[in-house]
Amino acid sequence: MSVAGTYETVVKSPMGDQKGTFTVVPGDDGKTFTGSMAGGLGSMDVKDGTIDGDTLSWKMDMTSPMPMTLDCKADVNGDQLTGTVNAGAFGDMPVTGQRKG
Repeated sequence: MSVAGTYETVVKSPMGDQKGTFTVVPGDDGKTFTGSMAGGLGSMDVKDGTIDGDTLSWKMDMTSPMPMTLDCKADVNGDQLTGTVNAGAFGDMPVTGQRKG
């Protein structure tokens, strides 16, 4: 099954649950993707998105509440997305998502 789609996500952060909408748009090669994460703190574009089977890896540049690069990795199983968002000194934060029909 393709990893493409729009997922309603929740990141368990030190500031509480951060809800967002994560969009995955695979490239023509099937090994890369673009997209974005939009939520209460604004929107961030996917950078360096790669697809390895059902595993997504990507980076995002956060500007608020402080500038930092987030390193993200998630597995897609059916319509479920589970993984981690690494926020540097703040460590790994779990992320879960449900693909929207």
